[in-house]
Amino acid sequence: MLLLHSNLGNQSFLKMKKKAGSTDMTAMCDVAFLLLSFFVMTATAKVPEALPVDTPSSTVQTKLPEADLATITIGQGKVFFDLKGREVRKKTLELMGQKYGISFSESDGEKFALMEGFGVPIGSLKQIIDMKSADRSKANQPGIPKDSLDNQLKEWIYNARIANIEVADKELQIAIKGDAKEEYQAIRKVMDILQDQKINNFNLVTGLRTEDF
Repeated sequence: MLLLHSNLGNQSFLKMKKKAGSTDMTAMCDVAFLLLSFFVMTATAKVPEALPVDTPSSTVQTKLPEADLATITIGQGKVFFDLKGREVRKKTLELMGQKYGISFSESDGEKFALMEGFGVPIGSLKQIIDMKSADRSKANQPGIPKDSLDNQLKEWIYNARIANIEVADKELQIAIKGDAKEEYQAIRKVMDILQDQKINNFNLVTGLRTEDF
């Protein structure tokens, strides 16, 4: 029998501890912080629609302008009005107050400049202005009057056009956002109001139709 003897007792083994590589993350953290700050400062909260509508589908893609624009929304038998630009909104409210003999305060103007579209007679507008945004969306706004005896929609369009020229020195563009299920007669009525003011060019807002639609 052969005995294999291993004399390991007198040998010492040195284990080299592997040093993990270190990376300086300071620069990356600085960049991430700057990007986060940029997005926070430039982000705009999505404002809920005052009158949600199901727009008809279309394959045409044309982006609406970010300024110098009024949007007339038609749905549920109602008409709502919205306007781009804080200063334009404040000036329009001032002109409408003069037209109907209603005094709107500076605070009313500031709140009106920030709120979403609305759909109430001018006499009830102060109540809507004083509401919180969440309460406005729940309020049962009856729509802006547009009949021949009290055509307030016509006045909103007219005074918004004046305000936009005074503030921005540009002609106001108009967009009509109609519900796909809305009767043509209701949309035709709004188009007639525009044409009475010699507005023959306006945008029709639609939803994008997918390829498999």
